[in-house]
Amino acid sequence: MADLERRVADVLVAVLDNGTAAGEIGQDADLVDDYGLDSLQMISFLLGVEDELGVQLDYEHLELDDLRVFGRFTGFLRTLATP
Repeated sequence: MADLERRVADVLVAVLDNGTAAGEIGQDADLVDDYGLDSLQMISFLLGVEDELGVQLDYEHLELDDLRVFGRFTGFLRTLATP
């Protein structure tokens, strides 16, 4: 697992707080269907990611599918990286 994915997975497992390990989260994982992330947890997750990575998410360009699938979300985060 690359550094970005590991850091995002660490935030996710902290929000889930259900014994899931970061290494268990695959690129195709659906955060809602596979992990039961609800709306309040999603907000905590997004805020946690912003804090962990020191970024501000571009919610206008963030699509639901980008948010649900772990690999798509980390791909979206990569677009925020400065060149």
